[in-house]
Amino acid sequence: MDGAEGNTGQPGPAERSHRSSVSSVGARADVLVYLADDSVVPLAVENLPSISAHELHRTLHEVLQLPDVALEAFALWLVSPLLEVQLKPKHQPYKLGRQWPELLLRFTDASDDEVAMDEPSLQFRRNVFFPKRRELQIHDEEVLRLFYEEAKGNVLTARYPCDLEDCEVLGALVCRVQLGPYQPGQPVACTLREKLDSFLPAHLCKRGHGLFAAFRGRGAKTGSGEQGLLNAYRQVKEATGHNNEHETTLGSHYRAYLLKCHELPFYGCAFFHGEVDKPAQGFLHRGGRKPVTVAISLEGVHVIDSREKHVLLGLRFQELSWDHTSPEEEEPVLWLEFDGDSEGTPVNKLLRIYSKQAELMSGLIEYCIELSQAAEPSLPQESTSGPQEAPSPSPPPTQRPKLRRQGSVVCSRIQHLSTIDYVEDGKGIKRVKPKRTTSFFSRQLSSSQGSYTVVQPADDSLEQS
Repeated sequence: MDGAEGNTGQPGPAERSHRSSVSSVGARADVLVYLADDSVVPLAVENLPSISAHELHRTLHEVLQLPDVALEAFALWLVSPLLEVQLKPKHQPYKLGRQWPELLLRFTDASDDEVAMDEPSLQFRRNVFFPKRRELQIHDEEVLRLFYEEAKGNVLTARYPCDLEDCEVLGALVCRVQLGPYQPGQPVACTLREKLDSFLPAHLCKRGHGLFAAFRGRGAKTGSGEQGLLNAYRQVKEATGHNNEHETTLGSHYRAYLLKCHELPFYGCAFFHGEVDKPAQGFLHRGGRKPVTVAISLEGVHVIDSREKHVLLGLRFQELSWDHTSPEEEEPVLWLEFDGDSEGTPVNKLLRIYSKQAELMSGLIEYCIELSQAAEPSLPQESTSGPQEAPSPSPPPTQRPKLRRQGSVVCSRIQHLSTIDYVEDGKGIKRVKPKRTTSFFSRQLSSSQGSYTVVQPADDSLEQS
């Protein structure tokens, strides 16, 4: 089930009221498809039990009168508060809906009562496998609007963690789309205050009260919150008419929003729920686990702290090896292996991600790599984690992009993770070569070739064929 994504452990587009996508069953049925802005498109179809996702997608495409590129840019998803699955063209949505309880038991930790109450809806969303560079080549306003609405929902629900400065810029573009151009002298501040959660993520809209709020305000950065949003709204530039003759003013603002979102390394990802070990703390070295969201795309893997809304680890496929294990009577685990150091000593690090969706994540990583290699066989080493899509002088393949600002939510925080550190013999830390010459796993992207290279594991390994 390539492109499946699971419960993220955080509010997202799936966490809405339960809703059914089938209003009747028989020779003719009405299927309800939900768009990113929560509008509903009813489709009258024949022989619903056997109709494929591809056929439904075609029908929806004709009803919405979208250009042909939309057939690749979007996909049908089955979505509930517990699980989200991008459908393959051959999938039969009705049959998968009937099998939904089985999928929940297999890929989630939901209780029997939660499984019994859960019901998926059919949603029209961005295709995880659609490259960002192709998204920017689209000028159809309705397609851009659908991309924009989905991205906006992910920003407002903090599924896409953003720094305050970026939230203000994105929120200002939403203001421009919804309120029109900024007009000096108009009472805009009141409108922003009343609808603040329509422009900024909920955790940035909370207003402090009382003594402690006053103390926090003394050291707070000026221009944040409502004022920062207002300042950013004032600075939104209007289209000059020279950008693209086929694009409307509104379309240019949709594009500006998407361009800003493309700077986020997890834009367009599929999201999965899991847990990682916390670093041991205190005299008793107590650890425990923390919930995380694992974001996977054509570009790499990001592990996000579900509560703190910041990145714990970000890796391009060139920088990792991976595998998953599902031992009997034990939790399934996705293993990520990458280079690091321990007190100045170069080591290989292993991160365990406990999740019933480990198998899905592993399969998606493999499929994303295969798609990337097939699409760009001549550029296997091109950096994929930066915001720029236009051709530019290529840096060395191991050079990581410079961080835009210290403490950014998109920067890795490896110190907040508990990893297994080992050296080339897989036994313990000692003086080793800087780069790993052996790996626990045979599954990795070769840095010199556009295909997988089998690396022989040492001794007893965690490899699972």
